[in-house]
Amino acid sequence: MKKILILILWAIAFSANALEKKTTFDKKLFDKAQSEGKVVVINSWIEYCTSCASQMKALKQLKNEFKNVEYYAFEVTNREIAKLLDVQYQTTLLIFKNNKEVHRSIGVTNKDAIYKVIKSSI
Repeated sequence: MKKILILILWAIAFSANALEKKTTFDKKLFDKAQSEGKVVVINSWIEYCTSCASQMKALKQLKNEFKNVEYYAFEVTNREIAKLLDVQYQTTLLIFKNNKEVHRSIGVTNKDAIYKVIKSSI
């Protein structure tokens, strides 16, 4: 009984994390943000990935910290976007500034670590 309850709670928490994820990346918006001199942060995710949900949660919290930053996300199974950005793995974090990629990491989910990377890119 205890195992079943744990599985049910785990499934509820896991599905709640999955609901937060959606593709917001758009090439036209990405190009526009860069042409306006904004720093662009992009992360990749895949359904049912808890580290992806953790990274997205940290990014959501940081949106209020950095006003001149645009945030985009995409599901890594979207081959067109993945190829465009040369991303092969979920939980990839990319930062662009002045039309150049200035940061790339995989698996970083710690809010403080992400904060430092974004701060150093501004």
